[in-house]
Amino acid sequence: MSVSSGNPSAPSGWAIQRFGQQAGPLAGALPVQLAKAHAKAHATHLTAGLKKRSPYGLTLAQAVRENLADMARELGESVRDVRGYEYAVINEHALFPYRYADRPRALDRARLPSNASPTRRRLFRAHGPQSPERLFELDDDLTTDEYVELHEAFEELGASTKLVCVFFTADVEDGIHVIHWGEAHLEPDRTFTWPHSEQLPVAPVPLE
Repeated sequence: MSVSSGNPSAPSGWAIQRFGQQAGPLAGALPVQLAKAHAKAHATHLTAGLKKRSPYGLTLAQAVRENLADMARELGESVRDVRGYEYAVINEHALFPYRYADRPRALDRARLPSNASPTRRRLFRAHGPQSPERLFELDDDLTTDEYVELHEAFEELGASTKLVCVFFTADVEDGIHVIHWGEAHLEPDRTFTWPHSEQLPVAPVPLE
């Protein structure tokens, strides 16, 4: 796995290769959009006044998706609807945001939950990078037809659209802890192998 530090003023070769002239603006905008999403989710948490089952997590996830979609429109790029969820698509690369922990945690500890939707798994299988070993993987619990469907590209995205992951950790009190973006291959045990990842800086939470 190759890892490098993100720098909005000087985007990496990996970012330029995938996002072209939008690489710099995108690397700078992503941390800001996540900070704004946290601010909205935190405000919702305070309004709810709940000690348990806080709406923070669900609000954060929805706010991040909406913010990234709005960001794509502002950049003159496209937004695609996949099974009721909007995904920002920049230069034929769909952004997949995911909070993988509610506390600071290393990226190699990220794991998709056991109840992850078929849509999420299909996004990784059909639009994510191939297995580093380039082996034919077979999920033992799937029939042949289910396996084929899981690896079929979403028509809404197009077969040429690739997935770029935006993984982060956050909690209601401390906000966004860390942000990574890159390419992740979903393993059968729901962990991830990263052919490439970069860490982006965390933006300050905007004043309410």
